[in-house]
Amino acid sequence: MELIELNNVYKTYHLGEVDVPVLKGITLTIGQGQLVALMGASGSGKSTLMNILGCLDRPSSGDYWLDGQEMSRVANNQRALARNQKIGFVFQNFNLLARTSALENVMMPLSYNAEHLTDRQARKRASELLERVGLAERMHHHPSQLSGGQQQRVAIARSLINDPPLVFADEPTGNLDSHTSVEILQMFQTLNREQNITIVLVTHDANVAKYAQRVIRISDGVIEE
Repeated sequence: MELIELNNVYKTYHLGEVDVPVLKGITLTIGQGQLVALMGASGSGKSTLMNILGCLDRPSSGDYWLDGQEMSRVANNQRALARNQKIGFVFQNFNLLARTSALENVMMPLSYNAEHLTDRQARKRASELLERVGLAERMHHHPSQLSGGQQQRVAIARSLINDPPLVFADEPTGNLDSHTSVEILQMFQTLNREQNITIVLVTHDANVAKYAQRVIRISDGVIEE
């Protein structure tokens, strides 16, 4: 089953009187349960493409189907709902709340969820995810008390709290040493294999891309291969 379908997607930014085309007719599919690397150099269009796939932006033209729902023309609140329910994000800079424990950082997306879990249920779900990423003993620590790798594990747990079918990891090892990078990438492989989560690694680094089952290369706003 195709989780993601893009058909002839263009994205143009309007800067004053100047039109800047960034995506130039992207057509691709990503199946449920795939581990994909989206590769491209700075300025290639990969971040713009990720923003569209992640329902953070909409294309100028073309169609985007996510899990059977056409997303390019829906209202902003519907895109926000789909983003909350179906997509998790992991970023290079972790984006954790500094004065909040690992457990509360992981719980945070639940406050925007329609499930309305009790505080006890939310804490149980978050603690189970922290255990899954190997931080059972660190869940009450603040980010400043955690290593970079541990902070990224918290971010991964947070991305999974709403049980999304799709996770985007944007340069997830960019601030990590090589040993920790391998641990994080192997964790993505395990989550993909054991949970059947579709994971898109957005990267410029071929060493990251080799952990994926499939590589999609973008250059100058078009798919190379």
